[in-house]
Amino acid sequence: MKKYILIFTITVISQFSLAQNDIIPEIKTQKGFAKINFLSINMPETSIVNEANMGFTGIHYNLMLNDWAYAGVGIYGAVSGERGGFFTLGINAGIKKHITDRFYTDAGFHFGGGGGASAPDGGGAFILPHFNLGYDFNTFSINSGWSYVDFFDGGEIKGHQLNIGIEIPLDYDHANYNSSESEYDFDELKKSDWNIPTKRNSLMFHANNLKIKGNTQQSSGVKYNGETIRLAGFEFASYLTENWFAFVKVDGAYDGIKAGYMDVFLGGGYHYAFNKNRTNIIAKFGVGAGGGGGIDTKGGFLIYPDISIEQKLFNDLFIAINTGYVMSTNSDVFTSSYGIGLKYYVERSGIISNKNIFSKGIFKGLNVIVKQDVYINADRDAISAENMHQISLQVNLDINKNLYVAGQTSFANFGNAGAYAEGIVGLGAKTNPILNDKATLFVQTLAGAAGGGGISTGEGLIVKPSAGLNYQINNNLGIRSAVGFVKAKGGNLSSPFVNFGINYHLAFLKMNK
Repeated sequence: MKKYILIFTITVISQFSLAQNDIIPEIKTQKGFAKINFLSINMPETSIVNEANMGFTGIHYNLMLNDWAYAGVGIYGAVSGERGGFFTLGINAGIKKHITDRFYTDAGFHFGGGGGASAPDGGGAFILPHFNLGYDFNTFSINSGWSYVDFFDGGEIKGHQLNIGIEIPLDYDHANYNSSESEYDFDELKKSDWNIPTKRNSLMFHANNLKIKGNTQQSSGVKYNGETIRLAGFEFASYLTENWFAFVKVDGAYDGIKAGYMDVFLGGGYHYAFNKNRTNIIAKFGVGAGGGGGIDTKGGFLIYPDISIEQKLFNDLFIAINTGYVMSTNSDVFTSSYGIGLKYYVERSGIISNKNIFSKGIFKGLNVIVKQDVYINADRDAISAENMHQISLQVNLDINKNLYVAGQTSFANFGNAGAYAEGIVGLGAKTNPILNDKATLFVQTLAGAAGGGGISTGEGLIVKPSAGLNYQINNNLGIRSAVGFVKAKGGNLSSPFVNFGINYHLAFLKMNK
């Protein structure tokens, strides 16, 4: 009898353990909002007499921490005035409180780094507090009010101004990061809260080229003679319908001209699929900011019409070739654009699709890291080496439990190099969790474009290997630290570095056919 009781107990425990392993991760909804804002900054008297105000436009994404507090990241770029190529990156925090059903107040703070276009930005560090009054239309809201900018690390740009912004609610569904790489059959997911329509995104890493045409000039006034700017970057798209999508695109130069050119575009496009969804034709139009590297983009406002064709390689991976233009509206800047990229499509956060029939779903890990880098004795072009600090945003997408792809952008904020920026991509590897499943060790190598701020990067190509530690604090947050080395090809930059930051991690459901 005791024998049978023992067998029964073991069987029950085994079944319970198996059931626990088969429990589908809980769906969680994170509330957030995207914001586009504009402010006109009064510029100090420098080498440009009676300089026009710099039009400063920002793109932000913020998470609601509770019913009234938010935090996030944002990037700004000059779009009017005399400082085309002036870019910054920073972190946001604020409080939003409704005073009626429609009206609300928004008191917030932005801290970041950046600069460019020979502006008096000092080391690049700046603050940008604001106090706004907003009106909520449910599907979007508008707000406006007072703001103050101060490039306080030796810069001369400071002053009060009005700002205006538009916000769009942008929530997303996710699971805890510990669910990463868990796989479930479609029939299992159908019985869960994930039985909702999918959302479609794409991520593309590309190499692009800008063939300079027309009367495009250097900032010194010398006309270019058909040079080709080599760029590397990424593009992220979110589908609004089956065919229409919105996108953000970021590129940085690594060859062809002096280091430092960068552009950022926000826009929309149309997706036409044929050949049994193996071939796509994509038409896009974007507006944004660009400059640096000696190119005279005037105020910095650029437009980007483009058409591309994509061919499926396998599963959700496509190869894309594109052609188009990057230019100013008055053709002071005029370049033809062409390039090649790898694009990855994701049907996520649901299981119902009009286009695809799925067999299973897998939870993929995503890490968003905000950190502060310190380059030790960073070499300069014209002055002696000194430490250079920068604020960085890195996004990691897990390939499996031990490998990930990464993209990173960084902007100087201390150390007399305010115009310095990086845009780099690469691969990383990490261990299985250790120390009570709280810590992981990692190594990664990133490479791409960098320049500006007098840092000696030649034409802009850098390589940046590092190793470090992630420590998980709770289901969503961790801390991260690393040491590494940065080396410029064609420049003298060759420095060890350290960094420390915060890691926001989650898992999203990706459906497979």
